[in-house]
Amino acid sequence: MLNRGYAYTTIIGSQSHGQSLLSHLASHYPHSTAIVWQQSLDNGEVTLNGATATGGELLTSGQTLVWNRPPWDEPDAPQHFEVLLEDAHLLAVNKPSGLPTLPGGGFLENTLLRLVQKNSPDANPVHRLGRGTSGIVLFAKTAQAAAALVANWNTPKVQKIYRALAQYIARQDAYEILTPIGLVPHPRLGSVWAASPVGKPSKSWAKVISRGTSTTTFEVSLYSGRPHQIRIHLASIGHPLVDDPLYGLNGQPLENLPGLPGDGGYLLHAQFLKFEHPITGERINLAAALPSGF
Repeated sequence: MLNRGYAYTTIIGSQSHGQSLLSHLASHYPHSTAIVWQQSLDNGEVTLNGATATGGELLTSGQTLVWNRPPWDEPDAPQHFEVLLEDAHLLAVNKPSGLPTLPGGGFLENTLLRLVQKNSPDANPVHRLGRGTSGIVLFAKTAQAAAALVANWNTPKVQKIYRALAQYIARQDAYEILTPIGLVPHPRLGSVWAASPVGKPSKSWAKVISRGTSTTTFEVSLYSGRPHQIRIHLASIGHPLVDDPLYGLNGQPLENLPGLPGDGGYLLHAQFLKFEHPITGERINLAAALPSGF
């Protein structure tokens, strides 16, 4: 799918003051080399404070940098989702695996946000699921609903329950997982969220649903909202998700990644979401049917 292109806008910070524009682009956005960035500059795609840039400009704090990325072919992604709840303030959908929640990683139009906003232009997600994760995503359609939900999201007022297929047979029937999560260095990715002794406090409760010949199906309740929390937490107790392309034992990133970090292949599903309606006070209990494979 060829999209319409996108204007990426940033404000130059003090750490880049005095640096050349080309050097700044190549060092801060290493997805492209200096040679590729110079080509973008030569094509007139980059502006600095509204003027077309050449790359030799010396940067000053507070300047506005815009890269007008030309249209590009996006990777394919599922286009269909199930609506679980909709009223004047809320929209809840069952996201399929493989569809990003938000733009990023080469995706712009092939995202749940863009698909939802075609019919509900005021809807914005209260949270996000990873591209490979399926299940419930909740959108707020009004500022009042969004503010109330965000304030309560990582509190006991909102229950988030997932289903996960993990490697190896669990010895216990339940686990309280308190592994801290933070950014750790990675030779290919620069840094990535993972188990870290100096990370932020995190809490999950994992209960065994069933055991296979070499796998365990867990039901996992979240009590904090760290990036990739369930994938990291289950890996940290010796049960990485089956076919997870990013995390291995102990909740650490794999050194030799079998694919890109956003790739799917694993089975992780946001199955239940329970909360109080932010406007009416009604108790909402949402359930998303499990995808095939569990």
